[in-house]
Amino acid sequence: MQPADIPSLRVTVMGLGLHGGGLASALFFARRGARVTVTDNREDPEVFRHILPQLTAAGVRIVLGRHDQDDFIHSDLIIKNPAVPSSSPFLEAARAHGHPIETDLSVFLQLCSNPLIGVTGSKGKSTTASAIHHCLHAADPGAKLGGNITVSPLTFLDCVDPESPIVLELSSWQLADVRGRGLLAPRVSVVTVILPDHQDKYPGMDAYIADKKILFSSQSATQYALFNQQDPWQRGFSTETRARPLYFSSAPLPPELSGAYLQDRGAVIREAGREISLSLDPLSVPGQHNRLNLLAAGLACHCYGLSPDDIAPRLRDFPGIEHRLELVAEIDGIRYYNDSAATIPQATAAALAALDPPILLIAGGTDKNLDFQALLESIDRAEAVILLRGSATKKMQVLFDESSIAYEGPFPTLEEALKRAAGRAVQGASVLFSPGCASFELFLNEFDRGRKFKQLVRDLGV
Repeated sequence: MQPADIPSLRVTVMGLGLHGGGLASALFFARRGARVTVTDNREDPEVFRHILPQLTAAGVRIVLGRHDQDDFIHSDLIIKNPAVPSSSPFLEAARAHGHPIETDLSVFLQLCSNPLIGVTGSKGKSTTASAIHHCLHAADPGAKLGGNITVSPLTFLDCVDPESPIVLELSSWQLADVRGRGLLAPRVSVVTVILPDHQDKYPGMDAYIADKKILFSSQSATQYALFNQQDPWQRGFSTETRARPLYFSSAPLPPELSGAYLQDRGAVIREAGREISLSLDPLSVPGQHNRLNLLAAGLACHCYGLSPDDIAPRLRDFPGIEHRLELVAEIDGIRYYNDSAATIPQATAAALAALDPPILLIAGGTDKNLDFQALLESIDRAEAVILLRGSATKKMQVLFDESSIAYEGPFPTLEEALKRAAGRAVQGASVLFSPGCASFELFLNEFDRGRKFKQLVRDLGV
C-alpha cells in the first residue's frame, strides 16, 4: 500500500467495533480522499452516539443494522475489525472479486517504519505494554502506545517522529490477521503468559497459541524475543524464532539462560555472563503478577537500549492502568477496586492474591467455554463471594457448590451486587470487582463494565 494510492480508493470498513479501530480506519482513509463506507450489523445508534458525528463530518457513508454484499463487491479495499472472522461470507465475496482485506494494524505496519516493541499474551499484556511505554516516554517523549489497548495506531501515524519507538499491545485476533505476510518484526517482542482463553472461538489451545506465535515468527537474529520462563505453554517458543531469546521469571533463572528474574525486593538482569541489579521497590501497583509484568517491561526496555538506572525509577512510579486492579475510591474506610479486565478465572485468582484480606469479591458474567477450577487457588481469601448473573456464573455456582464454598446471588444487576458487597464490608476491607469471565450479556465489553462499576462506586460516596 502506498499513500499516493489512497485518494482513488473505494474503502469498506467492516465493523465499527468498540475499541476505536473502525473509527480510526474510516477517518484515516476519508481524510486522505478515499470514498469510505462503514458497515456494522448492530443497528442501535446509541452504541455509536459518540462516533457517528465524526464519521458524518468526514463524509463517510454509514450502514447500520446489516451488511450489504454490494459494499464488499463494489469496493477496492476492505478493512475488517479483528473480531470479524475471516470466514465471513461478505469477506469471501470480496476475495472472490479480488479485493484485498486489511485491518488497521496491517495498514499501519505497511506505512510505518518506526522501531516497534510488540507485546502479547493472555493476561498482563496491557500492563506490560503500558509500563514499557511509560519507561520509553521518559527517554523519548515521542514514544507511542497503541493496538489492542483501545488506541488504533492509525490515530498517531501522521504525528509520530520516525525515530521514536512504538509499543503495540496485540491480541490473538490482530496477530492472526497478519499471518504469513512478514509485516510484523518488532525490535523486541514480549509474551507475558499463556492461559486458556477465547475457547468459545478457537477449536482448541493449539490454534490459539499458534496465533500468539505470529508476534515473533518473522523476527531476525538482531532482534529480541522475551519469554516467560515459568509458563509451560511457552516451552519451545525459542525454537520458532530467529530472534535472540531472553527469559523473565519470578524465580532465579537456570544458569544457562539470559534475561531477568525477581529477587528479594528487587530484580536481576543477567546478560553476557554479568548480573545487574534492578530496584523495584516500592511499586505503585499491587500483586506478585504485576511485579512479573513490570519485570518483563523492564527487560524489554533494557533490550531496547535503556539503562537499569533509567528503567527502575520509571517502573516504581508506574501508576497502573484502568480496569486492572484499579483503586476507584476509598469510602468510609472501604477500598473499591475495578478489575473488570479480569476476563479469565486465573486473573481473578491473581487479583485475590494481590490484596490484603478482608476481601469481598464480585464475580460472574459470560462464559467463553473456560474451566473455572483456577478460581479455587485463591477463593478462600475472599470473606464473601457475590455473584452477578450470567452463563459463566452458572458454572461457578456448580464449582462452588461442589467445593462447599458459600456465595450470594446471582444478582440480576451490577448495582444490586455492589450494594450487597458494600453493605457487608467493614472498615479496612476491599470490595474487588474481578469477574473472571466476559461481559456481553449485560455490558458492551469489559471496559464498559468497568466504567459502569466505577460510576456506581462514585454514586455510593455521594
